[in-house]
Parts: sequence; C-alpha cells; structure tokens
Amino acid sequence: MSEIVIHNNTVYLAGQIGTPGASVAEQTREALAEVDRLLAEAGSSSKHILQAIIWLADIADFAEMNSVWDNWVAPGHTPARACGEARLANPGLKFEVIITAAIPAA
Repeated sequence: MSEIVIHNNTVYLAGQIGTPGASVAEQTREALAEVDRLLAEAGSSSKHILQAIIWLADIADFAEMNSVWDNWVAPGHTPARACGEARLANPGLKFEVIITAAIPAA
C-alpha cells in the first residue's frame, strides 16, 4: 500500500489514523497532523485539500471529531467533505480520513 500517490499535481493520501484506543478527538488530531506532514512532503498543504472522506466507528462521535476538524481546517479553504460510519480495520480505531489535495502551481 502506498501512503501517498501523486499524479498530475494531485495528491492522494491513504487513510490516516491515530493511536488505537485513544479518544476520537486525539485520534483525529494525530491523523490530521500526519495529513499535514504528508501534504508538506508532497509540496501541498491543508489549504489545497480538494476532498476529505471521514470514517467514524461510531457516528455519535461526530461532534467531538468535528470540533477538532473545525480547529484544524484552514479558514476559507474548506474542502468538499463526507463523513460516514463504518467498521474500521482495528477495533480500537474511531477515526480515519482519506484526503485528496492539489499541488499549487509554483
């Protein structure tokens, strides 16, 4: 599995997660920090996210996750986003995010 794929100035990230067993807020913060790191590595940033797909193990955690998201996302640069409930690969996971972003023109 590739953690990151770049094609035609578009960055595709694999699903990013936090530490299993941590709160949904902490898992969200950890996963978004990894998104920041990977986008920087690709020459992009959260200001250039085109789409985010979020999976929660329990949709009841939406408000807690969303408060972390709202504090992280770049004001004026909110991407198209979907959020759904799904059984994640590890029972300790509560949050996973899949990101597609653009690489800005130099």
